[in-house]
Amino acid sequence: MEPPFMKAAYFTELGGPGVIRHGDQPLPGPEAGTVLVRVAASAVNHVDTFVRSGAYATELRFPQVVGRDLVGTAELIGPGAAGRFSPGDAVWSNSMGFGGRPGAAAQFIAVPADRLYRLPPGVDPVQAAAVLHSGATSHLALHRHGRMSSGHTVFVGGAGGGVGSAAVAMAAQAGARVICSSSRADAGHCLALGADVALDYRSPTFAADLRDAVQAVSGGRGLDIHLETSGRHLLELAVDLLGRGGRIIAMSGISGTDPVPLGKLYTRDGSILGFAISNATVAELADAASAVNALLAGGFRARGVSPRPLAGAAAAHEALAAGTVHGKIVLVP
Repeated sequence: MEPPFMKAAYFTELGGPGVIRHGDQPLPGPEAGTVLVRVAASAVNHVDTFVRSGAYATELRFPQVVGRDLVGTAELIGPGAAGRFSPGDAVWSNSMGFGGRPGAAAQFIAVPADRLYRLPPGVDPVQAAAVLHSGATSHLALHRHGRMSSGHTVFVGGAGGGVGSAAVAMAAQAGARVICSSSRADAGHCLALGADVALDYRSPTFAADLRDAVQAVSGGRGLDIHLETSGRHLLELAVDLLGRGGRIIAMSGISGTDPVPLGKLYTRDGSILGFAISNATVAELADAASAVNALLAGGFRARGVSPRPLAGAAAAHEALAAGTVHGKIVLVP
């Protein structure tokens, strides 16, 4: 007897968005240590396009279902996962679809129990899916790699976007002083999240404005953390704005080739730290999950969430590649 099937968005070779197919795949069973989850929503992230294209090298198992972030309901509990979850629990995960693990853009997925977390009560699955990647990325960038603490001065570039918005909110909640850049239209949004200063990155005087803001907000000490989420790096300016021991967290711009001003960096004990959430450990992801749940429970929501059918996965990847996405695409099976 043939096994039952489910609908999924998957690919059988690396390439552009056109390699993604929508169709039947075998329904997974809950293997040892996993939980079978009925997927309610799966977010589409830029990193998913890197996995699909091969720009980010990782173990894949073809046919590979796309996507890493999902929100859903626990259906069946595999051996070894009993006691951690129960059928009917609202759950989420944000580390599937790479490293040999199945992807999230499907009707069902078997998720390792140590990569699965409970969703706070009353949070809409589509809205939650839109926050998982940005929230966890921001937490690990600021706290794990940036070693942020209350009183630090933090710059967040691209603060109008998903990761940038989450980073501003988390930094402000931690008691940091936040300077950010965004479009002029997003300045009010950034200030409402807790930023002390919101600058227009398109302004012809942006560099001078940023220098003045860092001087004023930090009391002349310089930046403790520089976090550019947009991929538009001004590395020489960033290094010049660092205070002693300041840290630049490099976490966007996969094709960036910016020269490093070593002289200014080492003389102030500065550092540039590369960070990709794909490299986070299970323990780090669990720590970030607690922060994400606190963010969701506190009412933080992504802007411009666009639910689309699972069959539209290839079109969603095409839109990301074209740069026409403003907000967050979430696939709904």
